[in-house]
Amino acid sequence: MMALLLRILKKYMEKKMTDQFLENLLNTIKSKKKDDPESSYTAQLHQKGLEAILKKINEEAMETIVAASAKNKVELIHEIADLWFHCLVLLSEKNLTVNDIINELKRREGVSGIEEKKNRG
Repeated sequence: MMALLLRILKKYMEKKMTDQFLENLLNTIKSKKKDDPESSYTAQLHQKGLEAILKKINEEAMETIVAASAKNKVELIHEIADLWFHCLVLLSEKNLTVNDIINELKRREGVSGIEEKKNRG
């Protein structure tokens, strides 16, 4: 019984730490919004605005597709990390949180993708 409780606790803590890591990273990104664009890439993106952020997300999405097609696992991990980072910059730009996205994913859990799309209208 104790082993089961420890496994459950470990799984919960790993999940919580993952969610917290992304939230902490987002907070770091938000804190850099007003930094000097000469010394902060994140500040540069925020200063350039939404269109520049969206362009970067598009670029990173394409690079992710290329890496996946090439079946290069290391490169794919690198590109997905870049894509996620730039999506977090977008969350920052739009004043959203990681929890906003997690809550939406939880809402969709157990719902067919086809059904979920129908419900959007």
